[in-house]
Amino acid sequence: MNLDIQTPALLFPAVSLLLLAYTNKFLAIASLIRKLVSDYEKKKKHGHLKQIRSLRRRLMLIRWMQVCGVASMLLCVVTMYFVYEGWQVWAKVLFATSLLLLMASLVITILEIMLSAGALRVILKEFEERTN
Repeated sequence: MNLDIQTPALLFPAVSLLLLAYTNKFLAIASLIRKLVSDYEKKKKHGHLKQIRSLRRRLMLIRWMQVCGVASMLLCVVTMYFVYEGWQVWAKVLFATSLLLLMASLVITILEIMLSAGALRVILKEFEERTN
């Protein structure tokens, strides 16, 4: 099977949209962290510290999601160059690596979503304790 130049090009829209979503998550979490730190400095609530720790872990995961996504896109570009030059074996290896990096990014996304749900449970638990 020969790899043609259009195959790696198919990943560009998907990876671009993923990177945009990752960046939006990063910006939202960064804003939330700033707010929580400000609130903690005023009220010294222990719950704020738990949320900040959770958000720090989420930021780390998002950073790795972005790194894997960008590396995947970069390898797609290199794959296209290798196809253009006729280096099929290397093009296939790089494209497979690109797909693996994209899969890694998606797996990390699942982990971040699970961590996000855990953080929301902490908030809901605190809310329920205050209302009872």
